[in-house]
Amino acid sequence: MSELSAVVTVRGAQRIAGGHLWIYRSDVRSTQAAPGEVVRVTDERGRMVGRAFWSDKSQIALRFLTREDEAVDRAFFERRILAAAELRSKVVENTEAWRVIYGEGDLLPSLIVDRYGDYLVIQTLSQGTEKRKAEFVKILADQFAPRGILERNEPKARLLEGLPQTVSVLHGEVPEETIVQMNGVRFRLDLRRGQKTGAFLDQRENYRAAARYLCGEVLDCFSYTGAFALHAASAAQSIEAVDVSGTALETARQNAELNQLGNLTFREGNAFDILKEYDQAGRRFDAVILDPPAFAKSRGALEAAMRGYKEINLRSLKLLRAGGILVTCSCSHHLAESQFAELLWEAAVDVGALTRVVERRGQSRDHPILLTVPETIYLKCFVIQRLG
Repeated sequence: MSELSAVVTVRGAQRIAGGHLWIYRSDVRSTQAAPGEVVRVTDERGRMVGRAFWSDKSQIALRFLTREDEAVDRAFFERRILAAAELRSKVVENTEAWRVIYGEGDLLPSLIVDRYGDYLVIQTLSQGTEKRKAEFVKILADQFAPRGILERNEPKARLLEGLPQTVSVLHGEVPEETIVQMNGVRFRLDLRRGQKTGAFLDQRENYRAAARYLCGEVLDCFSYTGAFALHAASAAQSIEAVDVSGTALETARQNAELNQLGNLTFREGNAFDILKEYDQAGRRFDAVILDPPAFAKSRGALEAAMRGYKEINLRSLKLLRAGGILVTCSCSHHLAESQFAELLWEAAVDVGALTRVVERRGQSRDHPILLTVPETIYLKCFVIQRLG
């Protein structure tokens, strides 16, 4: 039986030699493998490029696991998972919830694993990781001994791989609801229906960092279940949490009660409209927090997204008292940090506000960035002070 294989163009081979982990379908000359198999990849001259997951559906046809001529077996995946765990032992602190495996950032492309207390949540986002899902679950159960492992496999990325969207328990038992603490703040989470795998773990370190700067009257826009607001509550006089989802705000309210916090109020509504309303009414705050969903989910949506980001940041700067703090975030991969910084500068100029950046941040360290894979960096967070 011939070895499972794929042949790629010179351009594809150069892309991998340059450190990226993906080869697109247009650079694949031929394959001899079933969907989801690990293939030995060579260039058109027969030179070894590495070993990769093969997909017959996605435009990302090959996701590289190694550039070496080595066996990709259970022992291989165990080593990668243990290496990911070793990094977390150095960078994760004071939390019961963190990202255990961050796909390409941990050299395990299309595999996501998050921990929430005694439970793990897994996403297998390509044909390759889906094919080995049972093996990954066994390794995770053996290495981390969770009480249960849940798959949250409903991201649209799976549709591009020809895979169904599913949510199910793969190991042990997982309750409808669990409570975990992050940075000393307790959260009630619905692991089956919450955003992403249950919470926005990529912002965990930013929640704590931003709270150092907040005081007085705070407006938290796009609050979702209130993570920024809950972290700021101990330092602020009052916090108004705004979100378009009444369901999310009800969870935020329950989280405030869980932490015995009485200085939060909640308003359901569109943040764009509320910022405009408060601007026209002359409202002022000591701090504004902006943590919107991704406005640019594709490169084609970037121009409109930049207008949206500029509008909410401009209005937020207008609402700030002198000395006030704006915590502003973007999770749009297609919006570069330099572009985000430029539109913040433009917003400040239009307002006539003198501002300074007191801290510039990104995603939590359990979401490591692979420098040669720009897709692994997406979250931007600026802490800006209005001086006058």
